[in-house]
Amino acid sequence: MLEKILQWDRDTFVYLNGLGVDEYDGFWSTVTDIKTWIPLFLFFFVLMFLKYDKKEALLKTGTVLLLVLFITTITDLTKETVARLRPNNDEQINTLIRILRSPSDFSFFSGHASSSFAITTLVFLFLKKFYNWAVLFFIWPIFFCLSRIFVGVHFPIDIMVGALVGAFSGWLFYIVHNALLNSAQRKAISNR
Repeated sequence: MLEKILQWDRDTFVYLNGLGVDEYDGFWSTVTDIKTWIPLFLFFFVLMFLKYDKKEALLKTGTVLLLVLFITTITDLTKETVARLRPNNDEQINTLIRILRSPSDFSFFSGHASSSFAITTLVFLFLKKFYNWAVLFFIWPIFFCLSRIFVGVHFPIDIMVGALVGAFSGWLFYIVHNALLNSAQRKAISNR
């Protein structure tokens, strides 16, 4: 069963990667670069500081940064434990695919997918009550994840699992953040 899933994963990756067009290689290489998205991160933080008082905005910013640390650690530990080769390093398929990037670390699960979905989920949950259009934040992780296939460095399952782990982690940090915030507010009220 596992071998059938992995074969489907390889075949799907080869097909999707093969849909890439030379004229768009620069686009996907730019999309996959984390530095491209720094203005978006700054935008997220500006929106939080516009809608929350300074103290709460700082707490939410700190929660996002703790989430980044958490998701990076969990992703790296999983990659080292599972030790799945990236498509660009997999000798069974690397001659069949388009490779625009050549990282040498492991593939499962995608750090781009986990971190982008974690950050986006948490920021979305913090801001959705203020901005009806906050769901558009998810355009970023979707493009970010697609870029990983088109540059030849992640299988679809790496991306799907990374996205699920990231979204769940973002939601979990939101729940914990609110529980701690509510507890601190109750304690402050009872101390008056």
